[in-house]
Amino acid sequence: MKRILTYGTYDLLHFGHINLLKRAKELGDHLIVGLSTDEFNKGKNKQAYHSFEDRKMILESISFVDQVIPENSWNQKIDDVIKHDIDIFVMGDDWGGRFDFLTKYCEVIYLPRTIGISTSKIKNDLKVAENG
Repeated sequence: MKRILTYGTYDLLHFGHINLLKRAKELGDHLIVGLSTDEFNKGKNKQAYHSFEDRKMILESISFVDQVIPENSWNQKIDDVIKHDIDIFVMGDDWGGRFDFLTKYCEVIYLPRTIGISTSKIKNDLKVAENG
């Protein structure tokens, strides 16, 4: 069984997130999503609209997500890869090269982002619409 791991905040879930998760799952049999906790986001100066528990529930309802684990720090990735016996680590290509250190432990794949959508774009579009 091929085990896949990816990480993210997955706030304001959109079709770009779904595309990434679906393509990640197509690479193997078991998809694990490391979901950034509220505390970890705070440390990154990033605020999610939805709480960790709500984002976790949303992700767990997606048919091709098999497991959701908390992401508490940048440094846990090697431990997660080993602990969960990961074969392939997947991230969007906007992270290209940043996780190459994991190639000692598993294959690393950067998938192309879905063009025209991002959480930042959604937030910006809403701000523009609000300001008329």
